Amino acid sequence: MENTVAQKLDALQHLQSIDSELDEIKKIRGDLPEEVRDLEDDIVGQETRIGRLKQDVTSLKEEISKYKQAIKDSEKLIKKYQEQQVNVRNNRVYDAISKEMESQGLDIQIFEKRIKECNFRIEQKAGEIEVNAGVLEERRKDLDNKRVELEQIMQESRDEEGKLAEKRDEAAKLVDERLYYSYKRLRENSQNGLAVVPVKRGACGGCFNMVPPQRQADIRERKKIIVCEHCGRILANVEAPEVELARAAR
Repeated sequence: MENTVAQKLDALQHLQSIDSELDEIKKIRGDLPEEVRDLEDDIVGQETRIGRLKQDVTSLKEEISKYKQAIKDSEKLIKKYQEQQVNVRNNRVYDAISKEMESQGLDIQIFEKRIKECNFRIEQKAGEIEVNAGVLEERRKDLDNKRVELEQIMQESRDEEGKLAEKRDEAAKLVDERLYYSYKRLRENSQNGLAVVPVKRGACGGCFNMVPPQRQADIRERKKIIVCEHCGRILANVEAPEVELARAAR
């Protein structure tokens, strides 16, 4: 047998009250969960950056090794050409060997210049690594502190939150499937998490826009699902004046 509209509204209100209690618990944590996630992402980024810089240093050192080997090869050739020049009797051959020696000498100068450039870049990278390592250390300390703080807060509310989560699961089962989908969508689009609200002092309990008297009368009858014309929230009931006065006196 299908539930009446009044029963459906009661089920929605019950679910909303549980979700509101869970929201209050989450409010106590504040921005801590998000701060923890941001720090974790930042740390991964810093580690990636440092790893990339270290790889750059390794590549530069490999380049230096290649240039040093090239210098040795050129020096061997120069020595070989010098030995050949001693036995040369032809000026043309002598000049050709001299040009080869000069060319190898220029190559050595170029290689030495490249080595200096690589060493300079290595120093730069080392400085960047040191700076990023310092930032990484600070981020890790911040993360440890935030995790401890968050864990303490969660520990205090874990039992209560667990019980409410169980109650919520049971309450959600009693809500009409189509209404539950609308309810979830409304909660996701609402900053305060309210999808089901009463009419208070003639206004929507969610957006505080006035609800016309005739519409209030329809809400009191609870014969159909009525939503706020301004925010789309489900208007479950109209609070009696004595209820509003009692709340105001608290």
